[in-house]
Parts: sequence; C-alpha cells; structure tokens
Amino acid sequence: MKWTDSQRIAEELYDKFPDTDPKTIRFTDLYQWVLDLDGFDDAPEKCGEKILEGIQLAWIEEAE
Repeated sequence: MKWTDSQRIAEELYDKFPDTDPKTIRFTDLYQWVLDLDGFDDAPEKCGEKILEGIQLAWIEEAE
C-alpha cells in the first residue's frame, strides 16, 4: 500500500481499530498507525496533511 491508497488504508484501519471513532483521531496518531499497517510500503516523508485528511474521510465513510 502507498499513501495514495486511501480507501484501502481506511479499510485496514477500520478492521484493525473497530472501536475507534475516526473523527476523534489526531493526525500524528493516524500517521503512525498507517506506517504500522501490514503491507504498507511507502516513504514516510511523502505524507502530508491532505493525504491524512483523505484517509480520515475514507475511514469515516467506512465506519458509517
């Protein structure tokens, strides 16, 4: 997975943290959780706020 795979990342996060409300996640935590996902293989420095927002929005949609 790469940073641009926001939907797939969101699905993985939803499965890994089913009781977590994605609306309450700090970007610093979200960033680290994505880096820690199995199968995630992208450079940490390629991530920015817009990417994290996209992942968070996809996770919110997945949770609803």
